[in-house]
Amino acid sequence: MGTLPSVKTTQNSNQKANVLFMMGIVLVAFNLRPSITAVGPLINSIRLDTNITNTAAGLLTTIPLLAFAVFSIIAPKIGRAIGNETAVFIAMVILTIGILMRSMGYVSTLFLGTAILGLGITVGNVLLPGIVKQRYPHKIGLITAIYTTSMGTMAALASGVSVPLAAGFSLGWEKALAFWGILAGLAVLLWAPQLKYRNFAAKVPELKAGSKSILRSPLAWQVTLFMGFQSWIFYCMITWLPEILSSQGLDVPTAGWMVGLMQFAGLPATFLVPILAGRLPNQKPIVLGIGLVYLIAFTGLIAGGNMYMLILYIILMGLGQGAGISLALTLFGLRTKDSKEAANLSGMAQSFGYLLAAIGPVTIGLLFDLFNNWTFPLLVCLLITSALLIFGLGAARNKLIFD
Repeated sequence: MGTLPSVKTTQNSNQKANVLFMMGIVLVAFNLRPSITAVGPLINSIRLDTNITNTAAGLLTTIPLLAFAVFSIIAPKIGRAIGNETAVFIAMVILTIGILMRSMGYVSTLFLGTAILGLGITVGNVLLPGIVKQRYPHKIGLITAIYTTSMGTMAALASGVSVPLAAGFSLGWEKALAFWGILAGLAVLLWAPQLKYRNFAAKVPELKAGSKSILRSPLAWQVTLFMGFQSWIFYCMITWLPEILSSQGLDVPTAGWMVGLMQFAGLPATFLVPILAGRLPNQKPIVLGIGLVYLIAFTGLIAGGNMYMLILYIILMGLGQGAGISLALTLFGLRTKDSKEAANLSGMAQSFGYLLAAIGPVTIGLLFDLFNNWTFPLLVCLLITSALLIFGLGAARNKLIFD
């Protein structure tokens, strides 16, 4: 009987630790996209105030993607050296510094701060799944669903509120971007209790499985290119869709909210596609569906239309984006036989895939500078959709990367 108070105290302590962990996970997830998605609706104001070209403005999205590409392989090494929880804490501090530096109003700090925040996001992207697997090995799906939904929801909200913050509250683009530093600072505070944990479990992705090199697997490259092309489309639209819609007569705040609508529309697909993908003998129907909705959406944007038609195109594009990223992440497990191969494929696909995606926003900006209209850039997006279909159908085959 004398041990009961001790057991009750331990249970209460565990419940408190679980609550703090979930609050920390959600706050970290909240910060993994808004500092990127908030830029698109403000990009015209940034460009005019700083007198940079559309090509240079595209770099504001490209630079974080380059950070994803370069540091996705390095981040697990950092986690192994200092502990995953500590690394995520430092990443949130770095992210806060980057957001505030970017908002100083100078061209130099605009790009330097963007690079710094990209580094912080990368570490969170890579290490958070390992922390979840270590702490909740039997609830990976549930906890992952919580933090991915948190990430997607805040990313969509950031696109929608950027212009109201800048114009409606007269903050200007600098303070509107700095606003997200508050959210990052809260993540630092709420993640601090996790510093007592020292999880060194993350393994550094290697591009080999035994004597076999994953770089020699055609299927691994098909998964990688599918990951890259779907990311290419997503980040191009996050960056330039407000400008495209403004050219078709929408006011700037409405265009910003349309980008938010696009991301909210993708959330159901983000949930459902992994479940469906795991039940199908192959994932070709999903790939064809993604290609079809993108085809309709881009063709519709080129042709133009009334407000209702534009909303339809935006929703279809959001469905394609939600399905595309969730299918890409699901393929890491479906195309491999064990966790080591899955980690290797994930490292390869995210590094090379984000490197490919980084080319997108700056390319679209360059094409607009050259042609001074959005028709040709949107035709290029249709071409990328064709490549997405080709490599996606290859990646969707019911095979393993070393078959």
